[in-house]
Amino acid sequence: MLQAVLRGLALLLLVALLGFAFLAWQVDRLGGRDDAQALDAPAADTIVVLGARVNADGSPGSDLTSRTYHAVDLWLAGYAPHIICTGGFKNERLSAAAVCRRFAVELGVPADRVYLADGSSNTIEDAVSTAQVMAGQGWRKAILVSHPLHLYRARWLFRRAGLDVVTSPTSTEVARIAPPLRLWYAVREAGAVVVTALDGWDTVPPEWIARLQRWSYGLQ
Repeated sequence: MLQAVLRGLALLLLVALLGFAFLAWQVDRLGGRDDAQALDAPAADTIVVLGARVNADGSPGSDLTSRTYHAVDLWLAGYAPHIICTGGFKNERLSAAAVCRRFAVELGVPADRVYLADGSSNTIEDAVSTAQVMAGQGWRKAILVSHPLHLYRARWLFRRAGLDVVTSPTSTEVARIAPPLRLWYAVREAGAVVVTALDGWDTVPPEWIARLQRWSYGLQ
């Protein structure tokens, strides 16, 4: 009897590991393609730049720089008439959203075409804040711009918020990411998807969820 139970548990563990590996592969696979570029312009109502680090001097960090450049390139190519910048404290001059907006305007996008979805500190809140901005404008479809290995989770969360989204990574050349770092990002993003899905389950202790969130929500 005990051996049968152990074999059953081992099988369940194997299935869980295979499922998690498949999820991590999906994270990596999505990051290697640009779904927006496959559509005819205009492809959406707006381009959404997911927030990233801002330098101490108020300039965009490397990730935010590449995301904003890519969003502006899509805007210039006519893929959407507007841009939404997300992330950071609301009405804060140095929030990721505000810095992104300022940079996009410097790159030639008219100020009235760039909207803020600030007041958010993670991708879940980015999705909710963006959905509110888009609802206020009567928009439904968006192009998400972020790090290639962040987009699987972002797409899921934005769709969960009721938006019609496609993804456009800052680069589809995921093979250029160092293999250990690429694996780590894919595993961590897959873990973040699982943690978000588990959040709210009564059978999972809240302290476990909080600990897993601190571990898995690092890539923005």
